[in-house]
Amino acid sequence: MATCNKRKAVFRHLPRAVAFLMVGAAALAAAQDRPESLLPPGFGQPSAPPSPRPTPRGTATPRVAPGTAPTPVAVPTPARTPADPVGALIESLSTPTPTPTPSPSATIDPRTLAEYELPASARRSLALVGPAGPREGALDQRVFAGADGRVAEALMRRLSAPLPSRWTSILLRRTLAAQMITPRGVNGADFAAERAWLLLRMGEAQVARAVVQSVDAGNYTPKLYQVGMNALLASSDPAGLCPLADGGAAVTGLGGYRVAQGMCAALSGEAARGSAIVRQVRRQRIADDFDLKLAEKLMGSSAGGRRAVSLDWTGADRLTVWRFGLATATGLGVPPEYLSYAGPQVRGWLATSPAIAANDRASVIDQAASMGVLSNAALVDFYSALADDDQASRASGAIGNDLRNAYAANDEGQRLSAIRSLWGDDDRTPYGRLILTARAVARLPVVASDSDSDRLVASMLSAGLDRSAGRWRGAVKQGSDAWAMIELSDPDRQGQVGYDQVTAYGGNGDALKQRLFFAGMAGLGRLSQGDTERGAEALDVRIGQRNAWTQALDQAVADEQTGMVVLLCAIGMQTNDWRGVPPQALYRIVQALRSVGLDTDARMIAAEAIARA
Repeated sequence: MATCNKRKAVFRHLPRAVAFLMVGAAALAAAQDRPESLLPPGFGQPSAPPSPRPTPRGTATPRVAPGTAPTPVAVPTPARTPADPVGALIESLSTPTPTPTPSPSATIDPRTLAEYELPASARRSLALVGPAGPREGALDQRVFAGADGRVAEALMRRLSAPLPSRWTSILLRRTLAAQMITPRGVNGADFAAERAWLLLRMGEAQVARAVVQSVDAGNYTPKLYQVGMNALLASSDPAGLCPLADGGAAVTGLGGYRVAQGMCAALSGEAARGSAIVRQVRRQRIADDFDLKLAEKLMGSSAGGRRAVSLDWTGADRLTVWRFGLATATGLGVPPEYLSYAGPQVRGWLATSPAIAANDRASVIDQAASMGVLSNAALVDFYSALADDDQASRASGAIGNDLRNAYAANDEGQRLSAIRSLWGDDDRTPYGRLILTARAVARLPVVASDSDSDRLVASMLSAGLDRSAGRWRGAVKQGSDAWAMIELSDPDRQGQVGYDQVTAYGGNGDALKQRLFFAGMAGLGRLSQGDTERGAEALDVRIGQRNAWTQALDQAVADEQTGMVVLLCAIGMQTNDWRGVPPQALYRIVQALRSVGLDTDARMIAAEAIARA
């Protein structure tokens, strides 16, 4: 029921987004909602305005009493959807109040900042923004060519993440990380902010940081300043705030940047100046004392720091991105009880943070892989290193040993036994463990094994090893899950198959999986039109259904707007798990991706439906 309500809530917003797609959204930038800040109380608000009365030279700025709402800053910032898990993830964070006339961008006042020192030849244009190209696995720079950037921003803002599909998440990351031509109607820095904001909600903190850092500091807008702080803290990189601290404080008035000025002064050797700034922030009551102590701990660890700050989490009532970023960067760590109510995004941040010891990341690493944040290679590297770590737990060491045997044992029976040990005794093997064993399984000789074939094939396909999985076609039982996944993922399949191929798969008695298999085969074009209509009627898969989402998807396909197609496919997966994805939505998603040249992604998503539904 919760999944259904979530889908209904998201699709209620779609007609508005589609209307923007069809007729343009000239007023969207001035009417966008504001987000719930990820910063601690007070950090997402500007400092108190100066008193209208003359203030004698040398006196402190007037103090803000607790509970007093400072004057809101006129900044359009990326909004979160009502179903956005980031809001549930970190509670009690203040929401900036919107103003009637927000400014979509801003330039830094040269009187308040040092001169922009990059030579003209080294400056990056806002017309082409992003950290990765096709060589790094991202899509090409024309991914949003011809699209209305305001509509794309609206879709990103309304997209609830993480997604149930690992392969859809990977495709979305490859899209958002691309060094792309800025679409029409938006500022390149603001569009980068929207991309990074969505990546953060997906658990992709490191990629989000790369996106915000692909914009020169002199081109930052208020929106990008706010998202940039979130991205740098979520990636455990508070030192990355230093090039932005003065500009962020001057342009946005955010208290977090004021504290960052103090931290960065200490990190650059000006400990006295840094301490003075933090003392002033404390007097103004802009931030919670625990948050300031975290800043002081970072300052104390710098070369110029004169004292160590000891603190524990008893002074914190909740987890915030500020606390996450500074605690992980200073080695304090985040206690497990504070992660227990956090959404899966934070587990993605934790799993990829280079500042956190491997042993402390072990509990979240599999989940991050299932979300698409980590690859098979990264997962294998992690557990291999953990096996040689003296600080690792006995359980983690056992995983590393099993993994070594899965790859290197002399006897194939020993390798298969090690793989089974990694999977566990439960029939419902965690998907992260299937990802972990993917390449070890691909090295096995093909043998008939009714008990393991489903997991063996699912494991290989979790890492995209479609041809390795195809070798097992003659060894798996027709009508099994393994057989269905091979049929869907086969890269060499030419032409269409008969309707008997659909009826041959029973989904192990699961009617939903049978419908998903039909939807995948039809979406991949492997059934004739007649067989597609026949199967849709027999299985009650309403592939002809028309609504705002399907119309927008069809239009994006017709216009060959790959980025919009990817965003709309992700919109079609607004549910907690694969069993909430309607078969007709899978049909549309797979068909649309094939139509814009993303055939491999379409096949992997279709096969994943069988593995995880």
